[in-house]
Amino acid sequence: MLFGIVITALVACLAIVFLKALWRRRDVGMAAAEYDMQVYRDQLEELDRDLARGTITQDDLAAAKIDVSRKLLEADRRATAAQTTPQAPRAANWVASALIAAGLAGAVALYWDLGNHGYADQPIRARLSDAKDRYRNRPDQSAAEASFAQTITPPDIDPQYKALMDKLRAAVAANPDDQTGLALLAKNEMSLGNLAAGRAAQSRLVAAKGDQATPDDTARLGEYMVAAAGGLVTPEAEAEFAKTLEDDPQNGRARYYIGLMMAQNSRPDRAFQMWEALLRTSQPTDDWVAPLRETLPAVAWLAGYPDYVLPTLSPVGPSAQDLVAARAMPDDQRMARLGPPLDALRAQLARQGGGVEDWARLIAGLVLVGRDPLATDILSEAQEVFADAPESLALLRGAADGTWPPETLPETPPENTAQRGPSADDIAAAQNLSATDRQAMIEGMVNGLTERLQTQGGSAAEWVRAINALATMGQMERAAEIYTQGKAALTQAQDEDGLRALTAAADGIGLTR
Repeated sequence: MLFGIVITALVACLAIVFLKALWRRRDVGMAAAEYDMQVYRDQLEELDRDLARGTITQDDLAAAKIDVSRKLLEADRRATAAQTTPQAPRAANWVASALIAAGLAGAVALYWDLGNHGYADQPIRARLSDAKDRYRNRPDQSAAEASFAQTITPPDIDPQYKALMDKLRAAVAANPDDQTGLALLAKNEMSLGNLAAGRAAQSRLVAAKGDQATPDDTARLGEYMVAAAGGLVTPEAEAEFAKTLEDDPQNGRARYYIGLMMAQNSRPDRAFQMWEALLRTSQPTDDWVAPLRETLPAVAWLAGYPDYVLPTLSPVGPSAQDLVAARAMPDDQRMARLGPPLDALRAQLARQGGGVEDWARLIAGLVLVGRDPLATDILSEAQEVFADAPESLALLRGAADGTWPPETLPETPPENTAQRGPSADDIAAAQNLSATDRQAMIEGMVNGLTERLQTQGGSAAEWVRAINALATMGQMERAAEIYTQGKAALTQAQDEDGLRALTAAADGIGLTR
């Protein structure tokens, strides 16, 4: 508050200086010249008195009178010039005064609205110290699980599924070292939303395997710990990921969560370095690729890379062009060309879903390689997913009967640059800011986006970008609030694809666990 008062006082003083200069009368110059003329006249009279007293000679008098007379003429010239200089109209002075006052008052009001006059200094050493304190003071696994459990609403479970789960739990209780049973129990408890129980089952599985536990086992245990802790990478989860990386330094799941831990503890610079390298070495079907591509631009901003551009990933499965080209191939060559990509596409859709064209490519490819029964099953599943979208249903039927993709495909549109993040002007402005000011600028942009989404709505991509940016800045409660509002807006708009994308992004940052 004191800072704001001081700034306002300085602006007021500046306004007084401007206005005083504006309203100062221009006859000041004439008054000064007249004063000089009177001084010179007095000097001429004094010279005559000096001659009468005998202090100067006649020659000295003549020389002095010439010099003073010259100065008297110059003073007279300045007085005449001041009299002939036009005065500005009083109305013009009032208009100029109003503009000066409005400009300075507007500057104060703008800062009072957009600035943060209570914001303390944030030197890099203090911020690094705060990050270390935040890292050291994280809740442990039990505390984080207990806190998150209070926010979970028990899901509705199909009675038959519940009965099967009761049998599975009883079988594992009767044979606690059964690794297959423990693996099934952990996976199904997690799918039911029993996160702590799923984490416990995976922990028992890793213990049962002992030295035979693989890096994937320990990475999965760490992931289940994060889920049970509400998305927080606890010290215990970090230890599991560290153990994974000791045995397998390239394990993508562990690298993703270690990066998430860095982001959660105010080190976006380290998170960006780890995640950017991970994204470049990952396959499009890897679980962490989708949340990485949604989160990484915001992390890059926070890490000081405002012009970062996501690398292009090749789509999984055969493209529409591949399907058209395969129609002219012999059956054996067609199977060799399309078989593996179709299997990869089918696995991705089963794991994380996809857009209608992804489903259409899978159906059309299965028909081309002669796997009609499977294509029929996939078509039925896709029709349920896109039941409320007539155009999507028409595309799926076209893929099943061989009319899609058409022989002549439209040209590929230019690459969408929306993922590039800020505009060139934003980047140029950010490059001239200090780290603290850049952080404030980013927060202002994120706040502007969320406010616009809350008042005007927006696309699914914008809702996803908002929750990822808020999560990266550590504002998990606000991210959860925006996620809830976005889910309601997309549900009302019947945007099923957008809703799935938003849910996947929320799951990636731990909002739905």
